[in-house]
Parts: sequence; C-alpha cells; structure tokens
Amino acid sequence: MADPGCLAEAEAAGTCPALVLGLNPTLGWRERLRARLAGTGASLWFVAGLGLLYALRIPLRLCENLAAVTVFLNSLTPKFYVALTGTSSLISGLIFIFEWWYFHKHGTSFIEQVSVSHLRPLMGGTEHSISEPGSPSRNRENETSRQNLSECKVWRNPLNLFRGAEYRRYTWVTGKEPLTYYDMNLSAQDHQTFFTCDTDFLRPSDTVMQKAWRERNPPARIKAAYQALELNNNCATAYVLLAEEEATTIVDAERLFKQALKAGETIYRQSQQCQHQSPQHEAQLRRDTNVLVYIKRRLAMCARKLGRIREAVKVMRDLMKEFPPLTVLNIHENLLESLLELQAYADVQAVLAKYDDISLPKSAAICYTAALLKTRTVSDKFSPETASKRGLSTAEINAVEAIHRAVEFNPHVPKYLLEMKSLILPPEHILKRGDSEAIAYAFSHLQHWKRIEGALNLLQCTWEGTFHHVSVYPKKELPLFIHFTAGFCSSTAVIAVLTHQLPEIMGIVKAVLGFWHPQLWASSGFEENTQDSKSEDPGLSSD
Repeated sequence: MADPGCLAEAEAAGTCPALVLGLNPTLGWRERLRARLAGTGASLWFVAGLGLLYALRIPLRLCENLAAVTVFLNSLTPKFYVALTGTSSLISGLIFIFEWWYFHKHGTSFIEQVSVSHLRPLMGGTEHSISEPGSPSRNRENETSRQNLSECKVWRNPLNLFRGAEYRRYTWVTGKEPLTYYDMNLSAQDHQTFFTCDTDFLRPSDTVMQKAWRERNPPARIKAAYQALELNNNCATAYVLLAEEEATTIVDAERLFKQALKAGETIYRQSQQCQHQSPQHEAQLRRDTNVLVYIKRRLAMCARKLGRIREAVKVMRDLMKEFPPLTVLNIHENLLESLLELQAYADVQAVLAKYDDISLPKSAAICYTAALLKTRTVSDKFSPETASKRGLSTAEINAVEAIHRAVEFNPHVPKYLLEMKSLILPPEHILKRGDSEAIAYAFSHLQHWKRIEGALNLLQCTWEGTFHHVSVYPKKELPLFIHFTAGFCSSTAVIAVLTHQLPEIMGIVKAVLGFWHPQLWASSGFEENTQDSKSEDPGLSSD
C-alpha cells in the first residue's frame, strides 16, 4: 500500500496520485483490475495448488504414499548414492563444458537464451495486440520502442556496402568471404522485418519474395526475385534484391534501384488510399513505406559513390523531412559523411546540433565528427612543444575535450584513424562502442581527417597522452549458469568421493539430515566390499 505522505507530496507537486500507486490514470477499472490480477497470478496459482492438494489428500492417499517413499529412500544402499552423485557430477560437468564453449563462441549463455526465447512467451512475457493510432496503449508502445532503441547495442551499419557491386568484388579478388554468417543472418532478419508483412499472401509476388528473404544461398534468392518479377513486373522488393546482390557495379545497382523506385511509389500511393480500411492495410502501408525509404536511401548512396554528392545530400534531406520517425536507418550519418565530402562544415555543425543530443543514441560518427569540427579550428597551428610552454588556448581546450569525449565513447577508433591497425571491409552490422563500429567509421571518414591539416597529429597527441591507458573496454562477465553448473559439478563430485572413501562418516551426516538410517551402512556390506577392493588392489594395500 502506498504511503499517505507520498500521496500528499504527489498532490502538492501536481502529480497524479495514481502514478504514485503505479497505476495509469488513463486506464479504466477493468484494465486496472486486469493489471492487478496479472501481477498476482503466480501467487494465486500457488495457493490454488496447495488448496487442491489439501482437498485431495485422502482420495490420493498422500500420507501413505509419502510414508512409502520415505521407506524406499531409507532402504537404498550407499552404493546408490555414490552412483547418483557421480552421475550428477558427470552430467553437470558436461553442461558446464558446453556452456563455457557456447559463451566463448557466441558471447551469451545457451540456457539463458533458450529461456528468454521459448519459456518467456509461454509464461506471458509478451503480448500481441492491435491498438488504435491515438490510443494510450499505442503511446506506451511508442515510448517502449524508443527506450529499446536507445538501449540497442547491435545496429545496422548506415554506410554498409553493396553486396554484389562491392563485397563480391573482394571475394573475386581474394577468394575470401568478407561477411560472417552471423552478420548475414542479421541482415536476413532485417529484410524480413522491413520488406514483409502479414498480408503478403494476398500478392503472389510478395509470397515468393517472403521465401526469397529467408534463403541462405545467394543464387536461390536471385532466382526467386526473377520468379516474383514474372508474376508481377512492379514488385519493388524483387528489384531491391537484384540491385543489392546481382548488380556487379554501382551503375547497374542504381539502374535497378530506379526501377524499384518507380514500382515502390506506385504501390505506396495505393496503400495510402486503403490504409484506414483495416489494421492489415495499416501494416501493409508501413511495409511499403519502409521499402520506399530504403530505396531512396540506397539511391542517394549510389549518387554519393558516383560523385553526384549534392544530389545525394538533397535526397537525404528530403527523406529526413518526409519520414522523420524512421531514425532506425540513421540517415543523418549518411548526410554527415556527404557534407564532409563537400567540406560544408557549417551544414555539418547544423546537423550535429540536431542529433548530438543526450536523449538520442550516440554513435562514433556523431562523437568523432563533433571532435573533427573542433579540431579543425586549431589543428593547423597546433604544436605539442608550444602548447607545453604557453599552455592551451580556449579553442584548443575545447578541441581536446571533444576528442576526450569521442575516445571515451569508442576507444577503438584512433588506432584505425592513425593507421596503427589495418582496415578491412566494414560489416553490415556494428556493435556500438565496439571494434566493428570503429572499422565502419574509419573506413568512410579517414579521408576527412586526412584532409584537415594537423587533425590526426592533434588526435595522436591527445589520445596517447590521456585515454590510451585510461579507456579499457569492459570485459563480459560470466553468465550465472556457468557459475551454477561449475559449483554443482564440484559439490556433487566431492560428495561422491566422500561417500565412497568415508562411508561411516557420511552415514552419520545423512542420518542427521534424515535421509536414511546409519544401520543400513553396516548391513549393506558396502564397507566390507570397499576393504576387499582395497586388499585386491596392490596400489591400495598398506605397507
């Protein structure tokens, strides 16, 4: 029950007392009752189970069965308990080895992953419902999605390359795959999220493309895309797949994306007209919107790679104005890189002022671009010797603090910018504040740091003098189940050894705990068999 003082303070501060009680004032009494029942559901089930057992104690003969189980446990010999503890130790040891291997390979616990993925939905951890656009539940869903977005660690690389026109060229030259299976699997999940919906069965071409996005083999995906085009010549997602994976040059990719744009705009206009007919049509509009934004963004990246930078900037600005909620694509990072290529530093500062906010997710692109702009004003005249004699000026202090902030966010970037570590092709997904994000940032922005005279010199002096030794990437802690299985394996092994070597003492311990009678240890002949085995073994005989 809430404290009356808390309610009084809430009323004095202008806060609704229902919020202090943990209730949503916008919900009706039915919703609030349902929320309270959901919170006490486990306790009610437990009490109901105890009451049922008490009511059925006579028909089920619980007392007699419990006495029979006690007699059975008391009749067990120590050999059984040695075998039981030894087998438990062996099984828990195997589970411990598997958990250790799985953690070092995948970075997570297998048991925890299975529990979250399969047991949590069965226990009511997730709810699926369709809400009205202006309803309170929809507002709560949007707030939750924003919180999950800020807490997300693995992001799609906004500057990811084209698979056919760029990644595959690397494979042709070196014979090696530039992308890992895990990375491509995440991309497949993104494609299914962006390009599919529940109404795909209404369009035969979309049904084929739904299967195509799940295919692992690239030739099979390309073949499925052509099958979708045979069914519907205006299938935008089929052109997207061909542009991403079959096109061998950026020019070919741009041509296919333009065909996709023409088809995508037609479908988008049709979905807009039918969006209010049913929730399914709303889901279809969201899917068609994702397809259209993705196509325009990739067309802007094609224009950037082909040297038409101002055209790319215009397309990106229009996208950010027309579809501001789609921040998950991080189009502003594409815009920052293009503006840096144009050396439009005032426009870069304007974009940073909008997105370099404490309430938005940070990235290496935002932090290091802000540091680059501060460094640009002082780097051409900066000298470590002069600064040590006269001290740092205000502009130099601001630049150094900006570099400190960037290095604190991701300490892996300076090694790639200073070419202390060799660059590789960036992945399609990055881990925030990790090495993959540093690779992706340096791959696209190294040229901008080299263009500004003295910027890398100031970065090297600042980074080596301060955060090179301070910033340590945190190590991942071992999961709980690894500690549990290791302790269980060790404890059962110790019990098995003690039971085998010291049967009399363990018999007294077990008698105290109430598991069996100590007379059974003498009557079982276990001690005699142990002595006989020691006399038969020359290595165990006494001198």
